[in-house]
Amino acid sequence: MMASDSNIYKPIKASVERVIDESPMIKSLVLIPEHDFSFKTGEFIELTINGFGEAPFTPSSSPLEKKRLEVTVMKAGYVTEKIHALMPGEVVGIRGPFGRGYPVEKFYGKEVVILGGGCGFAPIRSLLYNLMAEKEKFRKVILCYGSKTPEDCIYKPFVNELRKVEGFEIYRSVDKADESWDEREGVVTVLLDDIRVNISNSVAIVCGPPVMMKFGTLKLLEMGYPETDIYLSMEKNMSCGLGKCGHCMMGKYYVCKDGPVFTYDEIKEQPGIWL
Repeated sequence: MMASDSNIYKPIKASVERVIDESPMIKSLVLIPEHDFSFKTGEFIELTINGFGEAPFTPSSSPLEKKRLEVTVMKAGYVTEKIHALMPGEVVGIRGPFGRGYPVEKFYGKEVVILGGGCGFAPIRSLLYNLMAEKEKFRKVILCYGSKTPEDCIYKPFVNELRKVEGFEIYRSVDKADESWDEREGVVTVLLDDIRVNISNSVAIVCGPPVMMKFGTLKLLEMGYPETDIYLSMEKNMSCGLGKCGHCMMGKYYVCKDGPVFTYDEIKEQPGIWL
């Protein structure tokens, strides 16, 4: 949560320190809140652009960092286009944090398999920062990440940093390779064929586009993962963040209030989970 005298429903000011081009359609903003801001990995914030609106994003920075906040944004509509046009020195609003994040304590002593695609790497990167800070508490961490092309792979410096961390294994794939690519080609689920994991002492995390999450979950079930050990960041079409607008309803759940992190067992019977 934020400072004890703060109202999480009222935006606080944050200045844009830096804008990072991650790919042709994705940018990361490094924000400096007007006072310390904290969140649990997997929770989300509302980012406000004065005069244009707001949109929800899961921070992509470390939950242990309170003086800076990073959000990664794919340009997909009116508000995100305005976010992409922001320059260092401009001021935005942030409110939150909201929702239910990853229960990291339940992962202690286990092998953690993370399956991500596209901009789904944003909440995954926050989780990875958390896991890196406590790496001695996990048997090992396996990241499987996929994107459309090598150019669309985000967080390249961070991935290089991850490869140096003891106990972390990094696998990447692209749907369409070029001459610069020397890793796997194919949809991200092919990477699950390359890993060695003790499923009886493992949890799996999935985050990415809905079609990727659907087939990633089916693959994990086929591998033998229990439904209770597959964690999904559903995010969906969240808008208000308060459970009032109804945009993110998923059966009996509001993704913004009850999630965005669910186990597959919790939501498997709800309608339209992959839409």
